[in-house]
Amino acid sequence: MNGIKHDTGKARWDLLPWSELDGIAQVLTLGADKYAPNNWQGLSTDRLFAAAMRHITAHIGGEPRDQETQEMHLHHAVCELLFISWISQNKPELDTYKPTTPPQ
Repeated sequence: MNGIKHDTGKARWDLLPWSELDGIAQVLTLGADKYAPNNWQGLSTDRLFAAAMRHITAHIGGEPRDQETQEMHLHHAVCELLFISWISQNKPELDTYKPTTPPQ
């Protein structure tokens, strides 16, 4: 007999690239050790966005790993973007990033 599960329209957790989550957890662990667990919850989104862009541009520039942590710059950037997402939903007073129109 085949089982039935009514999960249409629900989040597909099986689609996450689980191997990448370890690197993200490593970055979070290093941050908790360096600063404090969840220290990022008190940072403004403009600072977090700037940090994300530094990691992205380092990656694009050919530096795959952060020199200080030896973790991938992209894992750092993902963490920064997750922080921005959380803060924009939970602490709007810290959502200070105001995008500007890029030059054309």
